[in-house]
Amino acid sequence: MAVTLEQAQRVGYTCLKALLRFAFMVANNLVAIPSYVLYLIVLQPLRILDSKSFWYIEGVLFKWLLAMVASWGWWAGYTVVEWGDDVKAVSEDEAMVLVNHQATGDVCTLMMCLQDKGTVVRQMMWLMDHIFKYTNFGIVSLIHGDFFIRQGRTYRDQQLVLLKEHLEKYYRSRNRKWIVLFPEGGFLRKRRETSQAFAKKNNLPFLKHVTLPRIGATQVILKTLVAPQENGTPSGGDAVRKESKSKGLQWVIDTTIAYPKAEPIDIQTWILGYRQPTVTHVHYRIFPVKDVPAEPEALTNWLYQRFIEKEDLLTHFYETDESLSYLSKDASKEFLENSMANDDVSLVSMTECANNMWKLFFKESVYVFAFSRDPQLIVLESEILDRAGGGVFVATQSAVVVLDTLI
Repeated sequence: MAVTLEQAQRVGYTCLKALLRFAFMVANNLVAIPSYVLYLIVLQPLRILDSKSFWYIEGVLFKWLLAMVASWGWWAGYTVVEWGDDVKAVSEDEAMVLVNHQATGDVCTLMMCLQDKGTVVRQMMWLMDHIFKYTNFGIVSLIHGDFFIRQGRTYRDQQLVLLKEHLEKYYRSRNRKWIVLFPEGGFLRKRRETSQAFAKKNNLPFLKHVTLPRIGATQVILKTLVAPQENGTPSGGDAVRKESKSKGLQWVIDTTIAYPKAEPIDIQTWILGYRQPTVTHVHYRIFPVKDVPAEPEALTNWLYQRFIEKEDLLTHFYETDESLSYLSKDASKEFLENSMANDDVSLVSMTECANNMWKLFFKESVYVFAFSRDPQLIVLESEILDRAGGGVFVATQSAVVVLDTLI
């Protein structure tokens, strides 16, 4: 079939845009990453004199770097809608974040989501595949104190020992709050077949959109970071006992990333921006750590159940494309009424917004804040929420205007 002039122009524009974006990313990295390293080298005397201040400054620089990466996606039109429990409410507590893993873009998506969650980004620790150590961001993660885990049965036991030692040495000494891990142990496309074979052999549910999680790292984190029980019987927490002021790990945040049409974004797409603008959905569910079993068998079943729920959630999303329909209309109305009565609905600073849409959510309710530079985008945002019976809040410099409310 002959290529039309319009198609040729579109392809040419896409290639040119990708080339320019790539050149910008290279320049961006060549300036930002060496600057981060050099600043911290210069500040080494402060690390000796006042370690707490040093790691505070490092955390701020680290957050800026992650914001830089998040901005690449926003610039390409890759935005995020968050729904579920309000994770910002526990941003000052210690928490373990469990995330399904589909592609390299999962990390970038989280970088975008967590920018407005208080001090989380600068005080978080990432668990990632050891291959990331050799990327351009590897030196940053090494300095920040992230843990690179090597996959495979040959290294499994050794890696868990190293993880425990790493947590005891760096987690509290650097004032970390959240720890992010991908329990599946690899990308969905790489682990799905093996996981399904294991499930069939052990009479477990057949999963298509997630894989059965591995328990090792989760168990080590809980054992090392959860504070002793109130009755004095240790429930783990070797690192906690060394830091008596810490309350220990208090929450487990089950996070599900859902890409439209089950087409995940990889890092190449995030950088080059050749894919059409898309909205990724991220769902949070918070569990008190006291509700998470400590025994290996019970913890395995609990973790399996979380990923079975993810499977159901993703299946519904991919088949109906109506993820927001999970939300309770009555709960949304109740929250809006309470918020307006208590003057909780207020203008959010424009400087905090990296996306067109931000969400203020409570319990099962969702409110999307529209910070659209183009008023026409509000129409699209309204249509998205209409399916869930939600309301759109349009922020101006002087007030928050409520459109299509539930009252």
